[in-house]
Amino acid sequence: MTNKERMLATIKGEPLDKISYAPRLDLWYNAHKRAGTLPARYRGATLRDITDDLDFGYHAIVPHYKDPRTPTGDLHRALGLYNLWTMPYGTRLHNVDVTWETQGDETHVAYRTPVGTVTTTVVYDEAMRAAGISKSHVSEYAIKDHNDYAPVGYIFENVEVVPNFEGYREFADYVGERGIAAGYLNIVASPMHLLQHDIMPMELFFYELYDHPEALIHCAASIGGFFKRVFEVCARSPADVFLLGGNYDARVTHPPFFSEHITPWLKAFADMLHAEGKYLLTHTDGENSGLLDCYLESEIDIADSVCPSPMTKLTFKEVRDHFRSRITIMGGIPSICLLPASMPDDAFAAYLDDFVSQLGRGDHLILGISDTTPPAADFERIKKIGERVREFGPVKPASSVG
Repeated sequence: MTNKERMLATIKGEPLDKISYAPRLDLWYNAHKRAGTLPARYRGATLRDITDDLDFGYHAIVPHYKDPRTPTGDLHRALGLYNLWTMPYGTRLHNVDVTWETQGDETHVAYRTPVGTVTTTVVYDEAMRAAGISKSHVSEYAIKDHNDYAPVGYIFENVEVVPNFEGYREFADYVGERGIAAGYLNIVASPMHLLQHDIMPMELFFYELYDHPEALIHCAASIGGFFKRVFEVCARSPADVFLLGGNYDARVTHPPFFSEHITPWLKAFADMLHAEGKYLLTHTDGENSGLLDCYLESEIDIADSVCPSPMTKLTFKEVRDHFRSRITIMGGIPSICLLPASMPDDAFAAYLDDFVSQLGRGDHLILGISDTTPPAADFERIKKIGERVREFGPVKPASSVG
């Protein structure tokens, strides 16, 4: 089986020749390439070359945010809007006067609309580049007080969504049979999630949700039309698997909030995809205590970047038992396990033995590093996990055993 065939068969619950192993290595690779410290065998190699040599699956889920289709393709990052080469859709902003200025590591943007002006600032500095990070940080949010709701709502009402199917196909061709080239929609899953995550400070969001819920919900409704347009375009795209939403945490996207403001949007898109024989992936990299039922109710197919104890409260087995083969897990190995300074060699060996004992039949699992492989990771440990996958042997889901 190719790695792509193995991953898709995993999602479907079919027998496999071995467990899929597709560690996310992009930040690790970017940092070491920039510093000139890649392992000697891989000096001058691309990340794709490295995964080919190791026979790992190629993790092509989270995009490189500094790969825009145009020089200004990430200009609207503080609104959660991107135009990346690999995305199955693009956006065009109409009826808004946009000006911007770059000063060192900061980019300042002003949006002038008939109902008011909002400004944003993002930072992308040397420390972020050295760490392999490609996503800038919002330092000035679009919504600072109640006066900013109207212009933000107006902006999203005037965002045109257009197909970028050729760009996505180029990406999928580059990945080839190495893995699943996910169609990236957004790291937020719904209008309210976007407001919380990107458009306003989190503290302000929760104050407003309590003090002025109607105004906040009205703004979210204006953003909702944009999400629906994205869903309609992307469901027609050639991708098999789509990423919508992520960075959940039980303390921030707590279960009642998730059920009311996120689940309906995930489920709506999941229903559209399932009608086309396609799959929905969401990025579940935070503290998932209390959220597992929310994921089931959302009818997602893949929980990407599941990060269990010791970095969060839930054990890997608890997550697997709760999903009961209804949701495929991507990830599973906490990144802390790859750091010798945090987990000595003997502790790593013991952890890996215990982890393997929790795999059961090994079905509905695309093993990887959660959330991602840090630059300080021990490369030999990454390889060791791959060896244990091969030793595990074929995967025979319960439904295939007769």
